[in-house]
Amino acid sequence: MALRNILTQEDEQLRKHSRKVEKFDARLHTLIDDMRETLLNSGGVGLAAPQVGVLRRVVVLLDINKDPEEVVELVNPEVIEQSGEQRIVEGCLSVPGVYGYVTRPTWAKIRAQDRDGNWFEREGEGVVAQCFCHETEHLDGHLFTEKVEEYVDMEELQRGDEEEDAE
Repeated sequence: MALRNILTQEDEQLRKHSRKVEKFDARLHTLIDDMRETLLNSGGVGLAAPQVGVLRRVVVLLDINKDPEEVVELVNPEVIEQSGEQRIVEGCLSVPGVYGYVTRPTWAKIRAQDRDGNWFEREGEGVVAQCFCHETEHLDGHLFTEKVEEYVDMEELQRGDEEEDAE
């Protein structure tokens, strides 16, 4: 396994459409393993293959609703159902230091393949539903900044949370 460089928003590769994975081989397994290690090292909750310069439909994300957190591997994912609405602060490893409010579903179901090509479905709520949507948008060449309703200063937001906690 190896850490991969995460591309930033200036890189045009992030705006390209990813190709469907058709070969479930050692090369794919290496990509997934490297993405897993890169994600865990990054402090983020999700990573799509285009963010590491590979235009394939592959995502790894943390299911933070599990205890302990679980790394989920998604090949050829698609959001097949969603419901509810949450306005949530979002950021992105490819847009470091930038945060903004985005409206996402509170619940989503995704259909994907595992590293061996087996199809499965998985549901997620809250941040996991948000992550399903955010990461699959990367596969179609989109960044969260296209959906931002209002940018926020995380330092101000954190100070506001600290003030609320002190009350």
